[in-house]
Amino acid sequence: MVFLPDYIERVYAGVLGKIIGVYLGRPFEGWWHDAIEEKLGEVNYYVHDKLGQPLIVTDDDISGTFAFLRALADHGNSRDITAEQIGKSWMNYLIEKKTVLWWGGMGESTEHTAYLRMKHGMRAPQSGSIATNGRTVAEQIGAQIFIDGWAMINPGDPQRAVEMARRAASVSHDGEAIYGAQVLTAMESMAFVESDINHLLDTGVSLIPHDSTIYRMIADLRNWYEIDCDWRKTYRRIVEQYGYRDYVGGCHMVPNHALIILGLLYGEGDFQKSLMICNTAGWDTDCNSGNLGCLMGIRNGLAGFDGAVDWRGPVADRLYIPTADGGRCVSDAVTETYQVVNMASAMAGQKPVSPKNGSRFHFNLPGALQGMQVDQSADCSPYVSLQNIPGHSKDGARTLDLTYSYVGNQMVARVYTPTFVPPQDQTMGGYGVIASPTLYPGQIIQMGVSADEQNVSPAQVRPYVEYYDYQDQPARLFGDACELAAGQSNTLRWQTPDPQLASPAGSFIFAVGLEIARPTMEASARDDHVYLDFIRWDGEPATTFKRPATVEPSGNKAHVWRDGWVSAMEVWEWWNPAYNLIQNDGRGMIITGTREWKNDRVTAKVSIALAKSAGIAIRVQGLTRFYALELTEEKTLRLFRAYEQDDDRVLAEVAFPWEIRQEYELRLEANGSHLKAWVDGKLLLEAEDTMLDCGGIAITVTEGRIMLNEVQVEGVAP
Repeated sequence: MVFLPDYIERVYAGVLGKIIGVYLGRPFEGWWHDAIEEKLGEVNYYVHDKLGQPLIVTDDDISGTFAFLRALADHGNSRDITAEQIGKSWMNYLIEKKTVLWWGGMGESTEHTAYLRMKHGMRAPQSGSIATNGRTVAEQIGAQIFIDGWAMINPGDPQRAVEMARRAASVSHDGEAIYGAQVLTAMESMAFVESDINHLLDTGVSLIPHDSTIYRMIADLRNWYEIDCDWRKTYRRIVEQYGYRDYVGGCHMVPNHALIILGLLYGEGDFQKSLMICNTAGWDTDCNSGNLGCLMGIRNGLAGFDGAVDWRGPVADRLYIPTADGGRCVSDAVTETYQVVNMASAMAGQKPVSPKNGSRFHFNLPGALQGMQVDQSADCSPYVSLQNIPGHSKDGARTLDLTYSYVGNQMVARVYTPTFVPPQDQTMGGYGVIASPTLYPGQIIQMGVSADEQNVSPAQVRPYVEYYDYQDQPARLFGDACELAAGQSNTLRWQTPDPQLASPAGSFIFAVGLEIARPTMEASARDDHVYLDFIRWDGEPATTFKRPATVEPSGNKAHVWRDGWVSAMEVWEWWNPAYNLIQNDGRGMIITGTREWKNDRVTAKVSIALAKSAGIAIRVQGLTRFYALELTEEKTLRLFRAYEQDDDRVLAEVAFPWEIRQEYELRLEANGSHLKAWVDGKLLLEAEDTMLDCGGIAITVTEGRIMLNEVQVEGVAP
């Protein structure tokens, strides 16, 4: 249960194991064993650099795992959550052909096939059944790759974990695919309280049909392990009896599940050896390695990552979860850990766990960096390091130790963490990244800092943010400096400025950081230390979204000013006006903002060329959960709530004879449960509703074209 004393750290280890495994296997996904041995040898560590690829990437194994688990929180953290409810969350978070899934088409990609079934009105679990899609499509690997979270919310309770995993997997899969997912879920759940590998396997197979292929295959593998004493020999047996020749399709569950069991058995409990075998064996390496990495992370705890190689340092907890809820895309392993923990807590009737008064970056788990890294710009001291250490925290157990010294003319040291997609990830290949920032102008940043008692000289510290300029290059804005004498602590507070106001070239903020300035030109003979306890921001945004003034309507290729909007729109032509949005079929949206926004007002001057309906939205939590104010083709002004696929509700409506291509200023406000709507400054609609209490903003259009140049958002007093 959640009451296990090391539960949070084991979840953290499971999340880390998942992302480490994915990053390890991703660069050579789909390779066969012989090619891996020839070109890479045994895969004992990250090989992305050898293949010219980035380490931190978007990947369906990571994004699907943590995005689809949100269905639990979205539906009241009920143990009785249904496949249909989980399927509805798919439709809320997925942007067709853009996020999470391999969009390989009907009958080729199992998940895409299920998505299309649900898009056209079918409910889960029928959407993923063998009866609907046939055995080959239904038994591919996707049921397994998204499943780890259901184990982590059910620690030590494999029976409940397996049942919840069945419902989640059945949205898109059936048959052997579900059995493989259930075995893995059972082992991961049991690994919170049991380390014996044979016991874990016994638990897993006890909860699936004994006449299934997965059950028989695992029995064979356990027997071969005792006979062969050589993983390569057992691998060859897998190829002959459970390989791709007999289990066909894009990526079948059976062969790949076999490689997870192969790594588990022959790895004998060692994280590195287990993942080496699983990855060197080949096939769907990021999927297999991610699942096995999660299992080994839970089983071994954080100590399991210690050893000859540094698994955690290069990753620094970073991960992306691109969905229609873009403010939750830029994330980290600690943040996702507490999301998992608090869903489990809610199921158990416990209060949420919120370290350091709900700080976004609290570093309260051993080794946690939460994406924090050292700025290596030319003006910065190269003698800076980061380490997570116990103590030096007012309200928590751990802090980040920023150790620094200055030599020559370097006058500052800076550390930062991403709040949006940083420059090096803007051109990420593969699945790509779709995100909104997590930090916006107008919000108040707070940082807890302190200086070591043995520091030689005072430290000049100040917060800063980085944003994109009109050429999509990094630029900085700084808060006020504070001097920390040895042993002194302080909380820095700074209302984030709007880059558009500070500079006509300003765009979205992509990082928040701390600068430590050198007080004198004297070189320090020893290291000094500043401790970063937490970073958080509160309050509502206050900004105007528009094309930066120095970006020409045509001819300039700068684009990041748009990329902070998550686009579920078919066409965005941005030359003139800035927001020229076209949707050919159904409802389209562009969305920005985060779940932390609560009481806000959004304003936009819109002109409709043609549309069934178009307008603005607030408290947006994806594609099917929001409040919207729209002009309709029936010549009405409508205030409505969208809540999943089949629960749209008109809250208020009035006749409004709007005209084509005439500009109207629409304004929508959400304050507590009260909603207000204006057109051209006149209050026309009001309503009460309690279904949605937070979320971002959006522009909407249904089958048509809408034009506007800017969007304003600001907080309102509750």
